Amino acid sequence: MKIVTSLSFRGQCREAFEFYAKVLGGKITTAMPYSAAPPGMPITDEKYQDWLMHCWLEVGDQAIMGADMDVMWAPNIDKPKNGFDVTLHTESLEQAKAWYDALAEGGQAVMPFAETFWSPGYGNVIDRFGVPWMVNTTPGPDWRPSGANSGF
Repeated sequence: MKIVTSLSFRGQCREAFEFYAKVLGGKITTAMPYSAAPPGMPITDEKYQDWLMHCWLEVGDQAIMGADMDVMWAPNIDKPKNGFDVTLHTESLEQAKAWYDALAEGGQAVMPFAETFWSPGYGNVIDRFGVPWMVNTTPGPDWRPSGANSGF
């Protein structure tokens, strides 16, 4: 089984997924615009033709799915994304910091990347597309918090 997060955008899905592919080292395997929909689809307005109705990004054995939506199909799409985070885990402190820094560029740092009581490096950020991310370094078996930055 594979559980995949699906992210919704308002016309920025392609740009966001190209950014995520670059940051995470993944590959977009599907990017289907509304203009490629079969005849009879109810979404025919020209302004949506380049929007993506389905996008799939492979990163190793993981994936993220996405689509562009408008308020008439997804009533809260114009509201801030809330109640979830896309979470990245790695054993490499350097990799975690690089992901955090890239995702934070043009976005909003919620919790700066730093050591916590559970991790050698953790941070929370909302990227420039409004998607919330948690970036976590998985501690090795001998890791102990330094004490200086071990709380929130």
